[in-house]
Amino acid sequence: MSKTGIFYAFHTNKTAKVSEKIIEAFGKDKLDVINAEEISEGDFLKYDNYIIGVATWWDGELPNYWDEFVPAIEDMDLTGKKFAIYGLGDQKGYPENFNDGVGVFSEIIESRGGQIVGFTSTEGYSYEASRADKGNGQFCGLCIDQENQARLTKGRVEKWIDSLKKEFS
Repeated sequence: MSKTGIFYAFHTNKTAKVSEKIIEAFGKDKLDVINAEEISEGDFLKYDNYIIGVATWWDGELPNYWDEFVPAIEDMDLTGKKFAIYGLGDQKGYPENFNDGVGVFSEIIESRGGQIVGFTSTEGYSYEASRADKGNGQFCGLCIDQENQARLTKGRVEKWIDSLKKEFS
């Protein structure tokens, strides 16, 4: 299996908890765990497969730690690398930009030649708009709503990880 890294901010509360569920479901011994708040370009480029945790802040913005790393990504060639993106959002509190961070990050990755994998169904969600919604009944990653649908998180993570293991092999 190719080298896989999971990148998320260790100091986030909800994203870190979901990340722990992802690590457990994927297998701790099959992933390198990297703090997104402290990554370097070298750390980022040494993987073939990526699992990226991206929360959505405010009105659909990337968190500061990712936003500050975007200029470095924009100079990278990510051809041949696979990216699975997950994020947290609140479809009732922020229905007009639910999980936009996932969509924004996927657009950046695709613009640099990276391949997005791990699409999930939009079924079961209720929101007005989302940049993660690609208009074909699918999100371009795993969208989690811990505020309103926490009871669904474990099943969504497990199903997503099953699909990623196939995508990454």
